[in-house]
Amino acid sequence: MRAVTWGALACGALIAVAAHAGPEVGDYSGLPKDLAAAAVDYDVAQFKSNRAELDRLLADDYVLFGTGGRTQTKADALADAAAPAGTNKSVVISQQVERAWQSGAVLAGVVDASEVRDGKRTVIKARFADVWAKREGRWQVIFTQIDLLP
Repeated sequence: MRAVTWGALACGALIAVAAHAGPEVGDYSGLPKDLAAAAVDYDVAQFKSNRAELDRLLADDYVLFGTGGRTQTKADALADAAAPAGTNKSVVISQQVERAWQSGAVLAGVVDASEVRDGKRTVIKARFADVWAKREGRWQVIFTQIDLLP
């Protein structure tokens, strides 16, 4: 799997409809309800490569500083979401850090993720930070930093 796609996968958490569903979704129970809902939506959209949801949740000026020194825009992230997905995905979010204020937030942590692509399992462990902004009444991710961990 391309490192950029893993960067996009690892930015958030993944797969549920409640503010906390399990290790594959961040625990957003301490956040304002509208931010927690947006964060869960983002996690699910990343896990399912849901381009329409990612388009809604990523700000037009979104920037990702990804693994290997790569920089991506919203258009790049959406193109990655349209790429063929792997199978047997697994994602666990841990070591979360959350800081929220009236119009912004930083949601960060460590992600352990893996999937099978072309018959080979790819594994990544990375530290990520998503910066959120509340604009015109809705939360969107404006910036992500992701760094591989040993």
